[in-house]
Amino acid sequence: MKKVESAIANNTASGNGWFKIWDEDYDNSAGKWCTEKLIDNNGHLSVEIPSDLASGYYLVRPELLALQQADKTPADPQFYVGCAQVFLASEGSSTPANTVSIPGYVNMSNPAMTFNIYDQPMKLPYPIFGPPVYTSTSKRGLELRSDQQMEGLKPANCVLENDNWCGIELADYSGETACWNASTACWAQCTDCYNSAGPTGSKNCPIWESKCKGIQDACNAGDFNGPPNAGKDLTPPFVLASDLPAPVSTSAPESSAVVSTSSTPASYSSTVLSTSSTPASYSATAQGCTESSASATSTSASSATSEGSTDTCGSNNGGLTCASGLCCSSHG
Repeated sequence: MKKVESAIANNTASGNGWFKIWDEDYDNSAGKWCTEKLIDNNGHLSVEIPSDLASGYYLVRPELLALQQADKTPADPQFYVGCAQVFLASEGSSTPANTVSIPGYVNMSNPAMTFNIYDQPMKLPYPIFGPPVYTSTSKRGLELRSDQQMEGLKPANCVLENDNWCGIELADYSGETACWNASTACWAQCTDCYNSAGPTGSKNCPIWESKCKGIQDACNAGDFNGPPNAGKDLTPPFVLASDLPAPVSTSAPESSAVVSTSSTPASYSSTVLSTSSTPASYSATAQGCTESSASATSTSASSATSEGSTDTCGSNNGGLTCASGLCCSSHG
């Protein structure tokens, strides 16, 4: 994590100030890498943010290091990172002193970058990299903090969220022309929902698609007043990992330290700075744009669908579909 003056500015991430709140590599007692445990839990991981941190804006960087190519010459350790912009409401006042710079906190001379996961037995423990995990001092300010979030607030008229996309409620309308204009505007937002979907997928976009279909059907039926269910929040409730069905387990040979399926090794070292993620900004296509098909999807390397993201790059050759909420890449 890194405390910043503004979480939406484009010049605050690089440089010093980053501190670590959690990490995990190989768990000897479980006989699994962190990533294997993550897969066992349907891709969900919870990390508690230290309670004594000062209130304010923070950048959060989940980071995973893939080691399946680290033994090659030259070594090719592969980082997979994310970024979240959050506002931390806290009564704490602590600022970690042991921080590092990104980029710069790790280089190829670090043994963690060339660790061989194929050694039998592996040369454990894994030499974890980066700063030590910040330990909360449990000290709080003498009075309540007055900081209030001013950036990245959810728009009042946002009725559906999908990642950082926000579906904006259509203005009240009456009359045939206004009804069809509203239908056009709704479909434009639907297209934007699919096209802006990230690696976590477009799971909520079909909900907006249904809203647009309802408006279109009403216009066809001569019901020109709307929108239907104006202002209703359509975003599904958040589901805890503990409420999800148990994943289907797959067994691997006992002699193997790597759990993999074809070209997608699952043995990784993972450093996660935080998994709390609050979208800091929203986008919505302006109403009144040209009507487009409800089934429009992203033309990027990973195409979003209601079931998740289909990878179309690298060694997968478009052969993998990742469940919503999981990251899909050419190396798993």
